[in-house]
Amino acid sequence: MKRHIRVYSFILFSLICFITIPVQAETKLKLATVTPAHHAYSLGAQEFARLIEKGSGGQVIIKVYPAGQLGKGERELLEGLQIGTIELAVTATGPVSNFSPAMGVVDLPFFFTDPEHVDSVLDGPIGRELLDGLQNAGMQGLAFFENGFRHFTNSSRPLQRPEDFKGLKFRTMENPVHLASVRRLGAQAVPMSWGEVYTSLQTKVIDGQENPIAIIHAYKLDEVQKYLSLTGHFYSPAPLSISLKVFKSLGPEWRKLFFEAAVKAAAYERKLIRDNEAQQLKEIKSRGMVVNTVDKAVFMEAMRPVYDTFFEKYPQWKQIVEKIRATH
Repeated sequence: MKRHIRVYSFILFSLICFITIPVQAETKLKLATVTPAHHAYSLGAQEFARLIEKGSGGQVIIKVYPAGQLGKGERELLEGLQIGTIELAVTATGPVSNFSPAMGVVDLPFFFTDPEHVDSVLDGPIGRELLDGLQNAGMQGLAFFENGFRHFTNSSRPLQRPEDFKGLKFRTMENPVHLASVRRLGAQAVPMSWGEVYTSLQTKVIDGQENPIAIIHAYKLDEVQKYLSLTGHFYSPAPLSISLKVFKSLGPEWRKLFFEAAVKAAAYERKLIRDNEAQQLKEIKSRGMVVNTVDKAVFMEAMRPVYDTFFEKYPQWKQIVEKIRATH
C-alpha cells in the first residue's frame, strides 16, 4: 500500500511541475522589404533573421517578406510599423523623412564623400541619434543598411550637364529634398511609389528615374531605359526599423540582441552592395545600356541652393551637417 502511495505521489508531483514550470513561447515577427529576394536589402534582412534566431536560441523567429509582399510602397511599410501590423522593415530614408524630418538631412545632394565617410557617420553617435529620432514616429531605428550612391537613368539622351535635364520628367521618392534637388536641374520631379515605376517608364509616363546601381540592375531598368549617367548625386542609406510598440514589448535581453544583430547585419549588407556594384555595372553595359560619367562639380553647383532652402525650413539641420562634415 505504501509503495502505491509513493508512486501516486511521484506522478502527482510530476504533473504539478509540468503545469507550473513556465515554457518560453516562440516569438514570431515579420520583416518586410520592397526589393527582390536577391537584392542586398532582402539578403541583409535574412542575415539579421539568422542572427536573431541564433542569438535567441530559436525563441525569436523572424520571417522575411521581400518584393513588396506586405506593401508595394515603402510608405505602406512605414505606416505598418507605426500601427504594428508589420514588425520590422528595411526602407530608404526618402520616405522616412516624411515621418521624421531630421532623417532628411542625410538625403542632401553630394553630402557624403565616400563609403568610409558613410560608415563613420552612420555607425557613430550621429547615426544613432537619427535612428532614435524615429521613436517620435512610432518606430525604433536599429541600424543603417544602404543602397549606395544614386544615379540618373532616362530614355531620351545622355545627361552630361544640368541643362540636359530640361523638359524631362523624373520619378523620385516621396522625399522633399530629392524633389527640390531634381527641380534645381530644370527637370520635372514626379514623386511616385516604387511599385509604379517600371510600368511608368515603359509607357513613357515619365522619362527617367534615379537609383543606385543595385536597383537599376535588380529591376532590369535597362529594358526600359537607354542611358545611365553616373552622377552619384545622393547617397541612399536605408534604416532597418522595428515598430516601437513591438520593440517595447521585448525584454531587455532581446532589445540588446536586436541592436547588436542589426549592426552586424548592416555591415554584411553594405559589403554586399559595395562588392557587387562593379559586376552589376558591367552586366548593365553588356545588356546595351549606354553609361556615361559626368563632371560632378557642375551638378554640385546646380544643387547647392537646396542646402539653404532646407536650412531655412529646418534650422537644426545646419548643425547636423557641420557635425557630419567634420566626421572622418
